[in-house]
Amino acid sequence: MFKKIIAGAGIALVALFAVPTAAQALYAPEDSITVTGTPAPGGTVTVTIDAAFTPGEDVSFTLTGENASAATLAVFKAAVETKSLTKAADASGSAALDVTLPANASGTYTITGTGLSSGIVGTAAVTVVAGDGSGTDDGDGLAVTGGTALTAIWIAGGALALGIVLLLVRTMRRKASV
Repeated sequence: MFKKIIAGAGIALVALFAVPTAAQALYAPEDSITVTGTPAPGGTVTVTIDAAFTPGEDVSFTLTGENASAATLAVFKAAVETKSLTKAADASGSAALDVTLPANASGTYTITGTGLSSGIVGTAAVTVVAGDGSGTDDGDGLAVTGGTALTAIWIAGGALALGIVLLLVRTMRRKASV
């Protein structure tokens, strides 16, 4: 019995110190990350993370999204056909990356810059605007996702479920009072 108590206390002690350490990622301030350009199929956007990294530090950029392997990541006009790229931050600790999206780009792409020595992480999300006239753009510059109809269905389903629960509660209360 005493061994179980000691083992439990040891696990609790490890969890007390290990779990908070794992959650201590350093993130670049959101206002230091800028995306310029219009994200469109075949278009180019520039992601800049200002003054977050150690000057001269290597920064690993990764691109995640549908058809991301067809994208081009560029550093000062020198294109690299890959989904990840490492470059050095400038003297102010800033790093910028030009991303040319694939011709068949769709959905949201995530560009992440990670300082290889500081561990600082900066993330930007880029949502591709449909521009092919296929009806996926309703004129406001945003892709149509059908969220309005789906939201209405979920609200109606929730109202129906709430009504059923209220009827069941009312019936149970009547039976209990008789």
